[in-house]
Amino acid sequence: MTSSSTTLSLVDTDPAELAVDAIVIGVHSQTTGPDATSGPAGTLLLADGAESIAAAFDGKLTATLTLLGATGGPGEVIKVATLGTVTAPLVVAVGLGPEPTGAAPAPETLRRAAGAAVRALAGAPRVALSLPLPDDADAPAALRAVAEGALLGGYRFAGYKTKPQPSRREPVAEVLIAVPDAADATARAEVDRATAVAGAVRTSRDWVNTAPNELRPPAFAEAVATAARAAGLDVEVLDEEQLRAGGYGGITAVGQGSEAPPRLVKLTWTPQGQTNGKRVALVGKGITFDTGGISIKPAQGMWEMKSDMAGAAAVGAAMLAIAALKPAVAVTGYLPMAENMPSGTSYRPGDVVTMFNGKRVEVLNTDAEGRMILGDAMARACADGTDYLFETSTLTGGQVIALGKRISGVMGTPELCERVKVAGDTVGEPAWPMPLPDDVRKGMDSDVADISQVNAGMDRAGHMLQGGVFLREFVTDDVAWAHIDIAGPGYHSGEPTGYWTKGGTGVPVRTLVQLVEDVAANG
Repeated sequence: MTSSSTTLSLVDTDPAELAVDAIVIGVHSQTTGPDATSGPAGTLLLADGAESIAAAFDGKLTATLTLLGATGGPGEVIKVATLGTVTAPLVVAVGLGPEPTGAAPAPETLRRAAGAAVRALAGAPRVALSLPLPDDADAPAALRAVAEGALLGGYRFAGYKTKPQPSRREPVAEVLIAVPDAADATARAEVDRATAVAGAVRTSRDWVNTAPNELRPPAFAEAVATAARAAGLDVEVLDEEQLRAGGYGGITAVGQGSEAPPRLVKLTWTPQGQTNGKRVALVGKGITFDTGGISIKPAQGMWEMKSDMAGAAAVGAAMLAIAALKPAVAVTGYLPMAENMPSGTSYRPGDVVTMFNGKRVEVLNTDAEGRMILGDAMARACADGTDYLFETSTLTGGQVIALGKRISGVMGTPELCERVKVAGDTVGEPAWPMPLPDDVRKGMDSDVADISQVNAGMDRAGHMLQGGVFLREFVTDDVAWAHIDIAGPGYHSGEPTGYWTKGGTGVPVRTLVQLVEDVAANG
């Protein structure tokens, strides 16, 4: 099942004269005093880009929007019938919050606004965005944000309904973005990049949203491999026999409880021409469904465990974007895939598993399965050779407890964790570095093996950190690494907001792409 696509293009025609179904403008909440912030007490201020629309309304547009309840709050969407004042039959004002002093709105503000507006306009085939874009060095980032927001806000998973839904409106098919010069090469390049990256995010969302009976490990591996080959990547897929023979004890142990056997997919991007010699490895957790195994989960909410492969979906999708963007750095993606099921062949608490790098792990909780398959994949990445290793996974409920549902937790080499934080801030996927304390590692000492999966006393204190401490055992000393826990941000179960729709979010595809481009540019 795939989502409908949305196309993007640039236009430099007067927004008031565009032949579209709706024209989107920005509106700020304006302060009314030195201590005021925003909200109903303030007056509205139209953002840059709305000038010709405001003129067509003879200066009455802000008063009309206020009568309709507009406050200019971030993401607020207010629709006004134009009654022929401009070519478009509908003007849509999207809130941008208070006007920033001496600057354009932050890229993430624009990204969320574009997403909210395009999502609210489902059913309108052709929409134009006339949002504030700076004319300085910040212009490319702002345009990229608007383009990404429009494409991601317009996403909707196709779903499985068998009957027509009369109230279900089709996503916007075509989005025009108003810019000063539609022929500008830099602007066109930003649209091309946004199309590639947002397309990858949408693919990641599709994989996460697919029903788990349709995306078991062999099917998931085939879907990723097919897309990767079409993108020009080199593809290697290891089946259950090759995994067993190759010493992938973690992947084999977790996958042996399911009739759908495990897989390891390796995707390789090899740049042409001169590079800085650096190599990047991306690793993503691909548990296509997680019952918890023998240590079975409660039934409440278990259906969301179809999203336990969001890390692998993000890595696979990021590799598709990398193939399109062609950065001057070698990148390899590793996607370990398994289905964690209870059966007569499941791995058990008390088992000792020999991992790919030879370390032996005592299993205490079969629901700590993600770290088992990731340990093998990370050890393989280090054996193949890499300078930087970025791993992402819906690993622990502790991430949600500590940081909520929007901010990822990052653990690993301190310098690389900070680099992840900067990249996340840049693209609107925030992440926060967390420590890997010695006492947490000590609590994972095993009486019979090199390490236990979780705290030997089943103490859940520092639960998120236990995952990072465990994964550190499978990274060689010469490799800088970062573990990105997306247990919260990887799946959005609430109502749509900004450019996030319900279901898979695609986090952290854009962060991974940003990191790869950063390594290509700066080493």
